[in-house]
Amino acid sequence: MFTGIVEVAGKVKAVTPRGKGWSLEVEAGDVAKGAKIGESIAVNGCCLTVTGVQGGLVTFDLLDETRSKTNLKALQPGARVNLEGALRADGKVGGHFVTGHIEATAKVTKWGRAGQDWELEAEVPAGMERFLVPKGCVALDGISLTIGRVEGRRFNVWIIPHTHEVTTLRDRKEGDELNLECDLLAKYVEKMSGAKP
Repeated sequence: MFTGIVEVAGKVKAVTPRGKGWSLEVEAGDVAKGAKIGESIAVNGCCLTVTGVQGGLVTFDLLDETRSKTNLKALQPGARVNLEGALRADGKVGGHFVTGHIEATAKVTKWGRAGQDWELEAEVPAGMERFLVPKGCVALDGISLTIGRVEGRRFNVWIIPHTHEVTTLRDRKEGDELNLECDLLAKYVEKMSGAKP
């Protein structure tokens, strides 16, 4: 479990085929301190298991399924990724509860300055718009954000300068894919209410 509060933007060192999957090596900065094999770290919002730690370098295994459903498939050496360690039982929930289970990717349709802040608009795949609620929660590339307006499959979020500075959003452009995790509560409400997608 995570909170969507990015700790650091790490840098990809290598992505290499290994067995039936892939090995992802990331220079993880402070997130690497105290990291242990078997623990979970969110990489661009995707919950991954640590399979190796050497100094500030953390290694993860990626299945083809993970790569096909997320924007991790496009990672190249030098790319920056958002990193967040798992939530401790005694930790603060500064964002919202995020599982790290990516459902799809959202396409950036607008991204730029809006006064002192930044505005990002994205489009979700058909059928997922039912989870978008104004002032509700969404995680994009692992960042806990508040939805502004919703228009069909498109929604917007406002980005403060701090978030723009410390996350990988500043690397994004229109047309890019962002890992999407909709609000966990919305999904459970739908399931328990018997609503059909």
